[in-house]
This record gives sequence, C-alpha cells and structure tokens, in this order.
Amino acid sequence: MQRKTLINWIAVPLLTIVALLIIAFLAFVPSVQEPAYIFVTAWGEPGSAPGQFRDPTGIAVANDEVFVADSRNGRIQVFDFDGVFKRQFGTPGEASGELGRPMNLAINDDELYVAEHFNDRIQVFGLDGTSKRAIGVPGTGPGQFNAPGGVAVANDGRIYVADFYNQRAQLLDPDGKFVRQLGTTGQVGITSGEFNYPTDIALAVDGTLYVADGYNDRIQVFDPDGAFIRKWGGPFGMNIFGPFNGWFATVTGIAVGPQGNIFTADFYNDRVQKFSANGTFLTAFGETGVGPGQFSHPFAVTTADDGTVFVSDLLNNRVHKWQRSR
Repeated sequence: MQRKTLINWIAVPLLTIVALLIIAFLAFVPSVQEPAYIFVTAWGEPGSAPGQFRDPTGIAVANDEVFVADSRNGRIQVFDFDGVFKRQFGTPGEASGELGRPMNLAINDDELYVAEHFNDRIQVFGLDGTSKRAIGVPGTGPGQFNAPGGVAVANDGRIYVADFYNQRAQLLDPDGKFVRQLGTTGQVGITSGEFNYPTDIALAVDGTLYVADGYNDRIQVFDPDGAFIRKWGGPFGMNIFGPFNGWFATVTGIAVGPQGNIFTADFYNDRVQKFSANGTFLTAFGETGVGPGQFSHPFAVTTADDGTVFVSDLLNNRVHKWQRSR
C-alpha cells in the first residue's frame, strides 16, 4: 500500500509536468504552414578576387542584379541572378567611396544605401558604384551613429537606421536630418519598444516598420508614426532564444517579400524563417553545414520580385539562391 502511494505521489506530478510541457510546446512552437523553399545554387568562396568573399554580410536586389556587401574586403560586389560576377566597387577605408565593414543594404530609387559598421555612417552609391553622399557621423546624438547595422528607405526618401551600439532605430528625413528615434540611446531593454543591439530594419509598402532586434532574438513592429504594434520570437518575444519554429538565436537580417511576407536570417540557428506580416510562422529552410543548401551563420536575406530568395552565408563565404517549391 505504501509503495502504491509512493508511486502515485511521484507519477501524478510527473505526468502533470509532462502535460504542461506539451501544452507549452504547442502554444509557443507553431507548426509549418507552407512548404519549405528549394535550394537552387550558391556561389562564392573565401578570398579577395572577384567573386570571392571575406564575410559577406548585406544583400539587396535591383534590376536583375544582386548586390553583396563583402564586409572584410571593404567592397560591394554585383552579380546576375545566376551568380555571374559583373562588377565591384569600394575599397577599405574612410574616405568617400571607401567602406568600413559594410553591413546590411537597401536600394531605393536606383541608389544603394550601405550601413558602415566601422565608419558610423550610411553611404549612398549609384547602382554603378558612384559614391554620392554620406549620412551621419560617429556619436550618440540625434542623427549620429555607433556602428549602424541596417538601413531601410521609404518611397518618399525618409531613411530608417538600425543604430546597433546606440540601442535604437532612427528616422531621418531625405537630407539626413533627425526626425525621431525608437528606443532609448545606450539603454538595453526587453520590453516593447526597447532594443538589445538592433541589427537590421525593413519597411512594408504601407510604411509598417520591422526591426530585427538582434540579441533580443525577436522582431519588433511599429506603425509609420513609430507606435509599437507587435513583436514575435520565442515566448512573448521576451529575449528567449531557441531552435524551434518561430524562435530565433540572434536575428541579423530582415526583408519584406513581394507579397508582404517577412523573411529573417536566423544567425546561430543556420536557417531562414518566413512569417506573415502579422508574425505568423510560415516555414523555414536551411540547416547547419557546408554542403548545398546548408548555412554557416546566414547574415542577411533579400527577395526578388518573383519571390526568389537570396541569402548571404557569412562563414561559408558564399551567396545562396532559393525558390519556393511549386
């Protein structure tokens, strides 16, 4: 009798815990809603010659061309959609036309916006590589940057910047003048509207702003006036990382697809995740490794008008091309 009582005393709480864990898993780990994407090709290898990379970071698409921030080589390389090298521009340095650790990229109105981690500025180029202007200077004040990680540009020319070490996202007018910021300068936080090293930023057609809140392992969403809308990534979007569907282990890149879906580079999970505009998990693709369709820390993601996805694969020193399964 005592033995049965002891077994019941152990079993009931244990079963209760297991049941609660299953409920929690179902509540916080969504199921796949769409088929995974199909790997098409990859190009690049370590080095400094044309078509080679030393830590490719940012990536953007315009006019059937793929622009890649070749970070440690201090340059931008341009390829066609099949990975054929076309041209390059930029050299390491601080002067106009030179680049200090280029990061995430954005293209608007036939201009390429480059977030420069080392030079604390956004440099703007023509798509032919002509340096046009620089926006921002080092610092913590309005319109100043401390290692910007990503940039987005609205159709009216307003500029949004993920200001990495300043723990904020800034909005500037087309001339680079400060308008407002999200987050508190220099202050890390996990509540809504606070940041923990924001890495990238993207804009939807309606002006909705998506911020890759890198080390909070989440995405934060704001309306065009800067009001917080929602967040996602792990339980309650509260800096809980993991390998499950919809969770992140440092999100470093974000892009809005042609149908308004959100693509994210899930850095330490070695995958790309896709969400609806409201944060519903749809699918994920990629796994850890060096083979075809495998990643070693994907850093940035972008999409073409036909839905083709391009990903910069940081430590494998290459670019991937993926397409949706038919």
